[in-house]
Amino acid sequence: PAAAASSDEEDDSDASTKPIRQEKKNPASLFQTGGDPPKEKKTKKKAAHKSTETGSAEESPELRNSNRKGKGRKAKKKEERAPSPPVEVDNLEEFVLRPAPQGRSVKCRVTRDKRGMDRGLYPTYYLHLDNDKKVFLLAGRKRKKSKTSNYLISIDPTDLSRGGENFIGKLRQETRVVPLTEPRSSVSNLMGTKFTVFDNGANPDRANADWSNVRQELSAVVYETNVLGFKGPRKMTVLIPGMNADNERVPIRPRNDNDGLLMRWQNRNMDNIIELHNKAPVWNDETQSYVLNFHGRVTHASVKNFQIVHTDDPDYIVMQFGRVADDAFTMDYNYPLCALQAFAIALSSFDGKLACE
Repeated sequence: PAAAASSDEEDDSDASTKPIRQEKKNPASLFQTGGDPPKEKKTKKKAAHKSTETGSAEESPELRNSNRKGKGRKAKKKEERAPSPPVEVDNLEEFVLRPAPQGRSVKCRVTRDKRGMDRGLYPTYYLHLDNDKKVFLLAGRKRKKSKTSNYLISIDPTDLSRGGENFIGKLRQETRVVPLTEPRSSVSNLMGTKFTVFDNGANPDRANADWSNVRQELSAVVYETNVLGFKGPRKMTVLIPGMNADNERVPIRPRNDNDGLLMRWQNRNMDNIIELHNKAPVWNDETQSYVLNFHGRVTHASVKNFQIVHTDDPDYIVMQFGRVADDAFTMDYNYPLCALQAFAIALSSFDGKLACE
């Protein structure tokens, strides 16, 4: 079963580590939606001290070859980053909203806690940095009285209340079906399950004079229904706001329900919106399963395992998520995602009502 989470295709696994990467377009330009492309990524170094514990994207060879002897020596050189000073998450709220530094992969672990009277139905999910210190980042839990799947996300593992000062964002399942001005090519999109990720801003009904307090939409996720039946891998579309010339997220503050990421996407109004998809797994005759290469970060087969990529550069993994134990998962994200976006996208995969399962 483990093979379903880690492919044997060497070409695929090497793609993100070969020098060929440098010859390709700067990955940051894939997410640019306004202004000139960034000329110097080095100016963003201020974020580096926050991410030293995550290791650079170059550490994937070490992970990929961790069970081989041949390249072990090479990996050891990179291991200097392991004892490097732990990340200074001095301001947790700021950290979880900041995009991953360019050229580095932020490696995290998600654990699911089902203990307690109603935790079976409403488990709590915790996000930690996957390093020696296991720094806590976020916690999420489905709201009990909500008609649809609605997850609250907090920067305090003990406070998962909507009104608390630690509330940082939420993931909401969307149920409205709105007529499209221009129908999309596949009817299955309308039958799928959709989610929107918000920060902790105010509902548009409670906007102040300049709308600066209104919540931003940080992402949207669409799980397509497999119209030929329920077997086969999931298909995901992930929408995120684009980045400006300073590598900052373009704020998307819808004034009403018809102006959000999902409605703009359905109506093909893609200004300042980036569309991502899950990387299609490949069928493996030997294991009789669909497989993806997670570079050793995923060890258990699961329908929840996924990698998110941009169509123009499928070798650049924007985010990957997969099972390593019954209630433990790894979650790694890269620029331009932040921890809150990645965690909320991961939470959406746990929803029991997914039409694609």
